[in-house]
Amino acid sequence: MYELDCLGDMCPIPIMKLKQCKQIKEKGGQLKLVTDHSCVVESISDYCRKQKLQIHVVEPMNGIWELYIEN
Repeated sequence: MYELDCLGDMCPIPIMKLKQCKQIKEKGGQLKLVTDHSCVVESISDYCRKQKLQIHVVEPMNGIWELYIEN
């Protein structure tokens, strides 16, 4: 699974990076986006809903989120 490192990135950088990922443009494509900003979790979740992408959010450590996104 492709991992998109967005640690330290503030909005809208993570959404711009996600839009550039060919993995999420392909049918059946999936990736893991890692962030350390809660605002990124909210904005990426909203973006995924609008684009009809599946998203699952996990917080393996306090303040670090892993967003699993599928097309």
